[in-house]
Amino acid sequence: MAAALDWAQCSAVESIPGKLGGAWVLRDTRMPVSVIFENLEYGSSIEEIVENYSVTPEQIQAVLEFAACSAAVPALPLTTSSDTVDARTL
Repeated sequence: MAAALDWAQCSAVESIPGKLGGAWVLRDTRMPVSVIFENLEYGSSIEEIVENYSVTPEQIQAVLEFAACSAAVPALPLTTSSDTVDARTL
């Protein structure tokens, strides 16, 4: 999931060439965003991630909120002038 999002739009993360190969990390840390999702997938709690990686709950929350908001906004299909939709039929 982490790779499919446009992390450049998330103010809580940064990608710096030469810092962990340019991976998206929590701002001012060396913790890759992907580690958050991997740990959650393996059943870790946010509290465990905070304790194990010395990050704040707010950093984790910002990443999760960004991911949730990004995933909740589906891409709109491209339409042409001949592709009209009547909203009453939806």
